[in-house]
Amino acid sequence: MTHGHEDVSPWVRRWSHLVPERAALLDVACGGGRHLRWFAERGANVSGVDRDAAAVEPLRALGEIVVADIEAGPWPFAGRRFDAVVVTNYLWRARLPDIVAAVAEGGVLVYETFAAGNETVGRPSRPDFLLRPGELLDAVRGELRVIAYEDGFLDGPARFVQRIVAVREPSSAAPPARYPL
Repeated sequence: MTHGHEDVSPWVRRWSHLVPERAALLDVACGGGRHLRWFAERGANVSGVDRDAAAVEPLRALGEIVVADIEAGPWPFAGRRFDAVVVTNYLWRARLPDIVAAVAEGGVLVYETFAAGNETVGRPSRPDFLLRPGELLDAVRGELRVIAYEDGFLDGPARFVQRIVAVREPSSAAPPARYPL
């Protein structure tokens, strides 16, 4: 692992090869910026949004940082599309359509968060913050092509997660894109 990136999600790390160099990338609920840093060092043009102004202040040198409460206020990226959208450990169901819509043609969504069952092993435990079975599949259905999906239990730390990698296929008559696994 690269120094300073011990906390990069293994799911995000695994699928980062689908994010091209110089890609416009959005990290939703970016917090302290572990994924923003990871992708900025890989050459992406990063944008992040979080409601914690103090947490994101050190990230301003990396790219576009927006302080916004996306649960109580408007979606700050309305009408914008990104080559990659990354979401980890965050769920606000009302924003799922905005997150999916933010994926550009040919772009990728990498999403991982807590799922039903997590209430038996820790936090979060409220159903509002736990994905129902198949919920990420439902969120992208008809919009994005699923490349990978998992729903289950992970050790170290013990948690139930749901995660997906999905792409918005180009609308042109180009040959099908190849997404290496």
